[in-house]
Amino acid sequence: MSPELTAVAERYLGTAPLIISLPHVGTELPGELAAQMTPAAWALTDTDWHVDRLYGFAREADVSWLRARISRYAIDVNRPPDDHCLYPGQTASALCPILSFTGDALYRGSGPSPQEINKRRERYWEPYHAMLRELIEITRARFGHAVLLDAHSIRGELPRLFPGRLPIINVGTNDGKSCESALADRLIAVLNGRFKGGYITRHYGHPSLNAHAVQLELVQSAYMNETTTDYQPHVAQPLQSVLRRLIDELLRFSPSRSTPSR
Repeated sequence: MSPELTAVAERYLGTAPLIISLPHVGTELPGELAAQMTPAAWALTDTDWHVDRLYGFAREADVSWLRARISRYAIDVNRPPDDHCLYPGQTASALCPILSFTGDALYRGSGPSPQEINKRRERYWEPYHAMLRELIEITRARFGHAVLLDAHSIRGELPRLFPGRLPIINVGTNDGKSCESALADRLIAVLNGRFKGGYITRHYGHPSLNAHAVQLELVQSAYMNETTTDYQPHVAQPLQSVLRRLIDELLRFSPSRSTPSR
């Protein structure tokens, strides 16, 4: 089956019980939005660079995936639609952020109006989540359960957001609520981190409904040059080896209870 390409995202329905969501790899800033923004925004610094390439091996297992095309600077599909703050005190985590992670202004003026935010929500946010929900529903109907991996990356040091240097791989399970404890324990026993997960992990992870969600946040220096954003295959190789093992764990996961597949 070929990927489905829309203005918002690229979607692929595979034959495995795992779905990979890539909400922050998008680099498109529609012209009318880019005209309102600053050179700092045009640089797209907070993009999850090359994460889709890092997980490219997972296509060998025919996993499903959803890859955003629109930049998180236009609208962040990993934030709640009502713009409820997931990380109190951090304006960089807004639905339509006005500051970058380093505090640079993203707009020449005050930022998008409430009407503009509503328009972006309808045009970009809602279609992305409609596609993601459909992938989860189809996968759960086929296999009796669905596992969602929300894939991200971040610069290793961002003093405005986090003290110190982040671990190379950070696991988010919304404090163990977004997936069955057996899966969370297996992952967290190997990898330590400080992320709970964003909206996607928190919203779609419902173990009681046989939908299990995990966020993996990767430090970018483990696979690319953080200054030039160039992908470095020789640097990425050790990280990819670990990711292969983690993907294998997610694919082998069998929940304690599941609904009959159709």
